[in-house]
Amino acid sequence: MRVGAARLADGSGALSRSVGEETAAGAPEPRQADAHRVGRWSPRVRWRLLPWWGRVVVVYLAARVVSIVVVLQFAHAQPANAWTGARPGYFEYANIWDGRWYAFIAAAGYPTELPFTEDGHVAENAWAFLPVFPGVVRLFTTVGVPWDVASVVIALVAGLAAALVLHRLMSRVLDPDQALFAVVLFCVAPVSPIMGFGYAESLGFLWLALALLLLVDRRYGWLVPVIGIWAFTRPGALAFALALGLHWIVRWFTRSRDPFPVRERVVAASVALFAAVVGLAWPAIAWAFTGEPAAYTDTELAWRAPYIGYVELVPLTPWFQSGDWWLGQPMGTILPIALVVGFAVLLFTPWVRRLGVDIRLWLASYALYLLAVFFPQSSTFRLLAPLFPIVGAFAVPRSPWWRGSLVAASIALQAVWLRIGWFIDGYDWTPP
Repeated sequence: MRVGAARLADGSGALSRSVGEETAAGAPEPRQADAHRVGRWSPRVRWRLLPWWGRVVVVYLAARVVSIVVVLQFAHAQPANAWTGARPGYFEYANIWDGRWYAFIAAAGYPTELPFTEDGHVAENAWAFLPVFPGVVRLFTTVGVPWDVASVVIALVAGLAAALVLHRLMSRVLDPDQALFAVVLFCVAPVSPIMGFGYAESLGFLWLALALLLLVDRRYGWLVPVIGIWAFTRPGALAFALALGLHWIVRWFTRSRDPFPVRERVVAASVALFAAVVGLAWPAIAWAFTGEPAAYTDTELAWRAPYIGYVELVPLTPWFQSGDWWLGQPMGTILPIALVVGFAVLLFTPWVRRLGVDIRLWLASYALYLLAVFFPQSSTFRLLAPLFPIVGAFAVPRSPWWRGSLVAASIALQAVWLRIGWFIDGYDWTPP
């Protein structure tokens, strides 16, 4: 019995040790279990568990919070002006400048008779602004939502939609982490506060991102409604018509290794022609309503008259006119040429080449469009914003220092842009 008891005791001890070891190996102690649960639901883990669209939403909302905080600092310092009293609230401050033109269009439409200055030139008027954005906002104001609130909310929602589509576009050409960082750069870009203002830019970004995604995916037929709406939201359809034409040429010359069926040739060419037609539709509509053939172009020229007076629009000359006004000669000629050459070289750098042919064709086409008709002044930074797909090139490097520096610089430049273009200091001739 003693021997049996000893064996039982030994067995029990061995069993106890075995159970203890198994417990130690298989089940963590309470503190370890708590640490395990905390680690499992840490912010980093939760971030990784988010779907792609959830990450984009978080990035966009965080970026907008930062921008709104920066804007509020300027609003707090803003003295009374033609649009607001001193220290306006955010929604009121977010609807100055062109925001008031959109509100006027929603309330009164477009003039059938152009206003003229005392010396007989067409004055600034509503025909410079396209109707989709004020039309959409008006749908909400008719049910009681104040204009200032509705315009900002629509801009914010459209900006989020644009960020989501941009992520899908970048995912076609970049790795997942690069695509997401491209969205980060889009959301914190120096002019990104515009996505929280009563401006049409956010809707324009959305239609452009959709159009580029459809182009890259070669879903040409779906481009028709997108371009049709975009053409009456923000200028750019003519540039996209050029990009489509160049896309057609590239596909034709590469058809031996990338088949270009007859049906796709016909559809792509037809959509390019459609884009050109709707890109010219608004000037034709302005002519029809006012009886003035140059109603639209003369209206646009009114905005550059304070700089160089009333002159005819001669394509490819405005940048040199602006250079001469700002810098004089010879730098007024040298700098535009240097910018053109520099941008052309940029399009062939390895990072930009990662974006693929179609996105690069858009970048080149829109840059040429601006070179042909736009007069560089304080609105230049905002008018350059449709080049936003280039953020994908800057998202290629994975260095934390590079990425952190870009984000920090972008947020700092938001304050610079707001000070130059948005903040009103007495008689202000630097509109955003």
